[in-house]
Amino acid sequence: MDKLDRIKNELNSVPTLPGVYLWKDKDGQVIYVGKAKQLRARMRQYVNYQDDRAKIPLLVDQIESFDYLVTENEHESLVLEKNLINQYSPYFNADFKDDKSYPFIALTKGDVFPAIKYTREKHRADTRYFGPYTDSRAAREMVDIARRVVPLCSTSCADWRRMKRKLETEDLAAFLGSDGVKPCFDAHVGLGPGACCGGIAPEEYKSNVKRIERFLAGSHREFVEELEEEMREAAEVLDFEKAGRIKSRIETINSLTDRQHAVSSRNLNADVVGVFREETIAGVNVFMIREGRIINSNEFILNKGKDVPDEDLVHVFLLRYYDTTTSIPHEVIVREEPDDTAVMQEWLTEKLASPHGAKVRITAPLKGEKADLLDMAEMNAKHALMRYKVRTNYEDKRINEALLQLESALALDEPPMRIECFDISTIHGSYTVASMVVFTNGKPDKNQYRRFKIKTPLDEANDFLSMQEVLGRRYAPERMADERFGSKPDLIILDGGKPQLSAAIEMFGELGIDDIALAGLAKRDEELFVPWQDTGPVVLPSGSASLYLVKQVRDEAHRFAITFHRELRGKGMTASVLDDVVGLGPVRKKALMKAFKSFKNLKAATVDEIKATRTVPEEVAEELHAVLRQYNEKENTELSASRSVEGDAVSGDRAVEGEAAPGEPQGGARENA
Repeated sequence: MDKLDRIKNELNSVPTLPGVYLWKDKDGQVIYVGKAKQLRARMRQYVNYQDDRAKIPLLVDQIESFDYLVTENEHESLVLEKNLINQYSPYFNADFKDDKSYPFIALTKGDVFPAIKYTREKHRADTRYFGPYTDSRAAREMVDIARRVVPLCSTSCADWRRMKRKLETEDLAAFLGSDGVKPCFDAHVGLGPGACCGGIAPEEYKSNVKRIERFLAGSHREFVEELEEEMREAAEVLDFEKAGRIKSRIETINSLTDRQHAVSSRNLNADVVGVFREETIAGVNVFMIREGRIINSNEFILNKGKDVPDEDLVHVFLLRYYDTTTSIPHEVIVREEPDDTAVMQEWLTEKLASPHGAKVRITAPLKGEKADLLDMAEMNAKHALMRYKVRTNYEDKRINEALLQLESALALDEPPMRIECFDISTIHGSYTVASMVVFTNGKPDKNQYRRFKIKTPLDEANDFLSMQEVLGRRYAPERMADERFGSKPDLIILDGGKPQLSAAIEMFGELGIDDIALAGLAKRDEELFVPWQDTGPVVLPSGSASLYLVKQVRDEAHRFAITFHRELRGKGMTASVLDDVVGLGPVRKKALMKAFKSFKNLKAATVDEIKATRTVPEEVAEELHAVLRQYNEKENTELSASRSVEGDAVSGDRAVEGEAAPGEPQGGARENA
């Protein structure tokens, strides 16, 4: 009995109850944690390959055993899943890329006189935390602002620490009755209430703590209204000193509000979670919106990208983020709702613990104000990821890792520092072209790009013969000796899988070449076929740097081929359609093109617009318009067929078709006729 059959047999004993499952590798390490409404059914989806996520084949290949924990309901399984992910940090679960503790603002609620502090400590049960803040300066500044708004002791104050130690050994009444204690410096300058010298009663201090909690949670409007009322009362009894202090606090809050970006005309209380993903990494930006204003913006980097579905990434991020923060909004705005939205909402509502019974909603708006906010958050997530990559030199590290992985996976003698990739583009054998793109040291080398018109007569599409012709021309002795083609490649990748690999092997046999590594890239499953392995293709790990590089090379070759194909097809069709018009010679063609500036404008013109140019007789104008109408109808039909063929050329087609390569030099990609 092989491994998979053994696991399937063992799954028969798993109950059909809600719970959490843990997949383990041969060393007993937990490599994935998930939850399920029915454990047995969910776990069987993995081993039966009924789960279509990209990471599943690689995950199942590494599974040697499993464990599971049964829970009372799905809500409990969500909390347990979160705790187990934190405990084991499994490889296949998404996690924060930066393994660091984020700054928080904390209130030591367990003390008689709670103090405020900036901290990165592990969360304590007797302390309330606000954050996380990914900008430490913003967190420190907020502590200072909060103390100017509501005087409160700070844990950095030596007098407060001395008072705390005394209260651990004597009761509060004895402490408040002691004489001769001088106020601390903070009390002198108005940042502290003087708790260390008995300058404030515990009840009033507790009121200050509640106020600062509301302030840090973003409830500024109601707080300002309360302060304004207190200021009026103080002015009525002629206590202008107190009124002046309150006015200063109001101005501090208003200055902070002026710096915060107003994004909603409504009293919106929400977190907007924007995600920008690349192949192996993702950036996340969270806008904390309270009372219609962005009071904080946090950035995170995740260690998974397009190798996991959107909803999986959002699910794990929401678990990790809201496990650490106590600032729970009434609404969480995301692009893709997680599969377990109802359970997640129940969990967040429980954490919110609203005295008014408010519930937390998770929404995915398609239009309107909230959708615009989501677009803005995603744009900021993209920039956060770009800054991280520059700061950590991520691209160079990933490229080096990719080249080493390819060396190992393809059994090369050394890392493939020069990679050449070929792709064929055609429509039913017409305008057949090929592209050659070059990656040097893992990066596009656009000056080395080449494109080829296929000379072999073809009645229908034949990628096999086309590929043989291209390789025969590129690797002919005279081309190999031509410095304009650069050095000999370390690896050739052929878009098309095993058939194209066979074409290359046959052509290289005729040319007598046996010292260049070949690999055929299958379009559907991103598999690499190599000459030395008959047992099956080489499968690069999902989400790996090597797979990302191979797909990037393939997509660039496809894009470059499609661009050249469309260029030739457009020129050929333009020339032939004007030739079909009786009475339209070279002089009249030139006059027409001068009048309409481009063929695109000409083919969109009405018969009256053509006659109005006075460049051709009326009967020729009518004939031209009729021919152009037939051409437009034919072009639309062929364009639909083209898109169908191109869609088959690359599964999922991530290439940006028809768009010039960014930064491509003029004449850098030479055509080899």
